[in-house]
Amino acid sequence: MCPEHTRHSYAPHREDLLRRLRRIEGQVRGLQKMIEEDRYCVDILVQVSAVKSALHQVGLTILESHTRGCVADALANRDHGDEKIDELMDVIRQFTRS
Repeated sequence: MCPEHTRHSYAPHREDLLRRLRRIEGQVRGLQKMIEEDRYCVDILVQVSAVKSALHQVGLTILESHTRGCVADALANRDHGDEKIDELMDVIRQFTRS
């Protein structure tokens, strides 16, 4: 399910993810405008927090899809399961650092 030539495990969530990312893009543009308008620091920080949370949710959705799709398939088919688990753990470590 995960090789480049096939559909990715997040494919069923594609439209939702794109909608969320467009919303995040709008939030980031709003942040730029807030800076341009010299808005109050706390108001800006609240919006930064909202953007971070929204991006985190997008990441969690993709991470869950990858785990339930690519990793589960690799384990079920005994196809490089250890490699997929190592890859998953690396990405979880990277994802949770932010």
